[in-house]
Amino acid sequence: MGQSTYPTPSAGTSYSSQPPANASSVLLDGQLVSSGSYSSTITATGAPLYLYANGAGSTTFTIGSDNYTVTAGSTVGTSAYSGSKSVTVAALYVGTPATFVASTMPNTVNWSSATYGNGYFVAVAEGLSGVTTAGAYSTNGTTWTSSTMPSNSQWSGVTYGNGYFVAVNSGGTTAGAYSTNGTTWTASTMPSTSSYFSVTYGNSYFVTVAYSSSVAAYSTNGTSWTASTLPINSLWYSVAYGNGTFVAVANGTTGAYSTNGYTWTASTMPSSSNWEGVGYGNGTFVAVSQSTAGAYSTNGISWSAMALPITTNWYGVTYGGGYFVAVGGTTTAAVYSTNGTTWTAGTMPSSLQWSSVTYGNGYFIAVAESPLSGTTTSAYFKQTQSLPVAFGIYNGPTTTH
Repeated sequence: MGQSTYPTPSAGTSYSSQPPANASSVLLDGQLVSSGSYSSTITATGAPLYLYANGAGSTTFTIGSDNYTVTAGSTVGTSAYSGSKSVTVAALYVGTPATFVASTMPNTVNWSSATYGNGYFVAVAEGLSGVTTAGAYSTNGTTWTSSTMPSNSQWSGVTYGNGYFVAVNSGGTTAGAYSTNGTTWTASTMPSTSSYFSVTYGNSYFVTVAYSSSVAAYSTNGTSWTASTLPINSLWYSVAYGNGTFVAVANGTTGAYSTNGYTWTASTMPSSSNWEGVGYGNGTFVAVSQSTAGAYSTNGISWSAMALPITTNWYGVTYGGGYFVAVGGTTTAAVYSTNGTTWTAGTMPSSLQWSSVTYGNGYFIAVAESPLSGTTTSAYFKQTQSLPVAFGIYNGPTTTH
């Protein structure tokens, strides 16, 4: 017999959602009635799984590192899975990120990058003279607490993966740091003295690229790094991962891609600009630049031009909750898109140099660089979950009661 006592989700009451006719095939079953998610572990048998959802809205299933969205009242089949697999189930977050709300960072520094992982938003900054409290964290996306980075440096990038927050800066060979909780940081050593500008995680690798060089580096743990080489010496601004490919963008028409995180091949952007940011979501890479120039790619190799509706220096782009969002400066503007090709103007709460945007747990979070008049403003947009939702994971059959 399979799962006979249904699990109790961490944020709701559990009971049978709509199990398959053969109850012995049930691996996981329950209902979420309040905001949050439910995480558990299943034992797969080497066959495809069937994911069922019903209720007020769609449901997202994360199985290992794979994500599935199941529309209410439907069943979706998966790839074959074997052995123990982690599972997280959540109601889909909804809401159009058109108008951001102001929030306050704990220090007046140049906040340059933000990320989300393991229940924490984390931001890093270019520390001012004598300032090492160039880090911050938040558990709710709106209230921030300062943290201390291991050196007073220009911390320019931060990411999360495999249980680690990892940050990079332009401070030389000690231009790295890592944290297991997003609050306490330890220095790490980079393989060369370079201005590391951006960092991402994917396919078991942390990957960083350096500004004004052909330098890149990769790491399996975020603590020890190995040098690699980009195909062109350029101003590399940003790197992202998606669908098995790392993508980096620079100035001019320069881009690059890698399928393993350390061997890079040149690619060509559709126009000459300073390509400041790149992100991935929903099967599409999106790159943004100064002016209205943007680009999108389904494979990270060949790019097509698209236009953003506002002229500014676009710095950061992310995907989450069904939307791409890009921010820039110095402006009150943001833009959003459901497909990465057609964009709509939104509004930030103040005119700042918005340097980075990230998504997690239903929140878009943006941080600002070059604070004006001592302001410590950040911004957020909160989506909501469509509840309640019932869910089930089973081996088959697909027929339900």
